[in-house]
Amino acid sequence: METQLIDHLFRHHSGKMVAVLTRIFGLSNLEIIEDAVQDTFIKATLSWRNQLPDNPEAWLIKASKNRVLDIFRKLQSEKKNVPEFSKGIDAVAINELFLDAEIEDAQLRMIFTACHPKLDPKDRIAFALKTVSGFSGKEIASALLLKEETVKKRLVRARKVIQQSNISFSIPQGLELPKRIESVLEVLYLIFNEGFHSNNKEQLIRKELCGEAMRLCKLVIKNKHTSISATYALFALMCFHSARLDTKVTTENEVLDLKSQDRSKWYFPLIQLGNTMMNKAVENNEFSSYHYEAAIIAEHLKAATFDDTNWEQILYWYESLYELQPMPSHLLTMAVVCLQMYNYVKASFYFDKVNPHELEQRAYLYYAAKSDYYHQIGDTNKAIEFIDVALEKVTNQLEKEYLERKKFSLSNI
Repeated sequence: METQLIDHLFRHHSGKMVAVLTRIFGLSNLEIIEDAVQDTFIKATLSWRNQLPDNPEAWLIKASKNRVLDIFRKLQSEKKNVPEFSKGIDAVAINELFLDAEIEDAQLRMIFTACHPKLDPKDRIAFALKTVSGFSGKEIASALLLKEETVKKRLVRARKVIQQSNISFSIPQGLELPKRIESVLEVLYLIFNEGFHSNNKEQLIRKELCGEAMRLCKLVIKNKHTSISATYALFALMCFHSARLDTKVTTENEVLDLKSQDRSKWYFPLIQLGNTMMNKAVENNEFSSYHYEAAIIAEHLKAATFDDTNWEQILYWYESLYELQPMPSHLLTMAVVCLQMYNYVKASFYFDKVNPHELEQRAYLYYAAKSDYYHQIGDTNKAIEFIDVALEKVTNQLEKEYLERKKFSLSNI
């Protein structure tokens, strides 16, 4: 039980501690700081073996404060560049840096650091999950379907870029802010998507990734300088998707498509929160891709049944999204929407524009959709041919089983 509690606290609080200590000691000492925080949790494992403290989080915060002085002495002995406490930290006392508002400020600084445009896009997600969210290298490797050694290299590369580029531990201001927010939102979107539609072979949904992306997005929203319309739209999108999480898979661990999901089990409070966020997101006319994606999901949520879905409106939103963000995945989805409208000419038009190789790991979706197309126009042999290709390319076991059930239905027509 103690181990589970410590694991839970490490996930939720190590990022806070790393961020605050980085604000004190600077990004140049990030690796030492991460080691110190890990040492604190190892100490907790030993100290709590016989008896848990009344307030575990308060214990950890106090232990982290004590580690500040330990790190300071260590860096001084190694003649590292450390702040002068008498005039450093902008005259803010160490204790005050552990207040809730200051912790949030430090975490937001860390988010902007982890998502800095100078970092390789592939490195940003791993670095954010490590430094901001407290994920271990093993957990990141599992979440992103990477080897642990690959994750380690990405983290080392990110730290090296931060050092060499002299990236500051701050929230950008002025003309620099919009571009930097764009990078942050992109990373949070990718983390959420990996949770909502995981590439993990055995697990379709990774709720911990969805929850972490939402937690970080809330931090961005809470700051007056970063709570722009795109941020609200992204959070709304996350709320709308999360409302359906528990209906995507059955109790027997079988995938359910949108048509088969029990809509009475969609979580209404999250839908309400998403609607509130969308109202904030449309207070001006600056529409991002997140606005259109949220509007699409909102149409699904509004429909009492699958047959009540307003596919024409959804196609309109997708066409608007594609105009803003021309991606092969949007073309594929537009083809699928046209199938729902029985507009096979337009569906074929969109299918012809898609290069499945550009979909990379999601290429199986193209072949599965083409199978649906041939099934609907009455060519069962072609439908089976394409479902076979989809089965060859799918990596997630749950989705493979879903496609196998579709093939079984086609074979018995």
